[in-house]
Amino acid sequence: MNAHDLIQEIIERKGKIENVFWIACGGSMIDLMPANELLKREATTFTSTVYTAREFCLMAPKSLGPKSLVVACSHSGNTQEVVDGCEMALAAGAEVVALTDCEGSKIDSGKWTTWVYPWGEGVPQAEVPQGIGALMAAELLDQQGGYEALADMYAGLKQMDALLPAAREKVNAELGDRFAELCQQHKFFYILGSGPNFSQTYAMAICSLMEMQWQHCCYIHSGEYFHGPFEATEPGVFYFVQLGAGECRPMEERALAFLNAHTDTVMVLDALEYGVGEVPASVRSFLEPIFFYAMSCELRAARGKVFDHSPEVRRYMGIEQY
Repeated sequence: MNAHDLIQEIIERKGKIENVFWIACGGSMIDLMPANELLKREATTFTSTVYTAREFCLMAPKSLGPKSLVVACSHSGNTQEVVDGCEMALAAGAEVVALTDCEGSKIDSGKWTTWVYPWGEGVPQAEVPQGIGALMAAELLDQQGGYEALADMYAGLKQMDALLPAAREKVNAELGDRFAELCQQHKFFYILGSGPNFSQTYAMAICSLMEMQWQHCCYIHSGEYFHGPFEATEPGVFYFVQLGAGECRPMEERALAFLNAHTDTVMVLDALEYGVGEVPASVRSFLEPIFFYAMSCELRAARGKVFDHSPEVRRYMGIEQY
């Protein structure tokens, strides 16, 4: 399956799409967020919204209907909220595409299009949800009116594949041990980011650290930092800053300058120092979340080694009834 042919088939079957809904939960929802940001930025003839799946079901948008495209993602394929969202969308006449790693799972029911993707070390970024979502969004833009950066999107994903191995080595060598040490010293800390990268600010907090490391932390949007949260800034408080290479970097630099002046514990992960600046500017903002996700995986692993806490361990998820 590929994004170009899939979008072409959908448009041939449904006509022009009027709205797109991206639905998932947790890390799967986070993977779809950059694609939603791309459509919010570039689309002029249709709209795009991302939902956590349960909210999509409980507060179903009135615009959901035959001219809607619903892209769902469940890595396990068995997330009930996502399956329910697909069922609801199908009943409304929408086109449904479900992404999953698990063939034969609940979401791979045959009722809608299911894209089963590979997962693991060495899989190209174009073949996993962040890349699939970006390509589906780019193809939809192009096939419904033209998207000048389509070739850049395909090329940019290949560049991400090329830069990540060295980036992983660099972040481990330069930040890994220090990050783990700071986690030992600070039971709670803040993570800042903005723009499409904010998906990975959120992800680092709720997935990599809270879920996989049981680390107390909080995410803050760099643009919102000066509208409340900066009042809590003081020496002794740890801040982790995701400094992007895209259009929202000035927001992050402003927050970083204030932090450097008002606290004594700041760690910066600067995408420009890892080669992300070489990705075409037209698509960089929407692809660099891939970089921040990969770096979060390395940092959570570094913390896990020091705390003897495997990122795979859970105490509630999939264990208790909730």
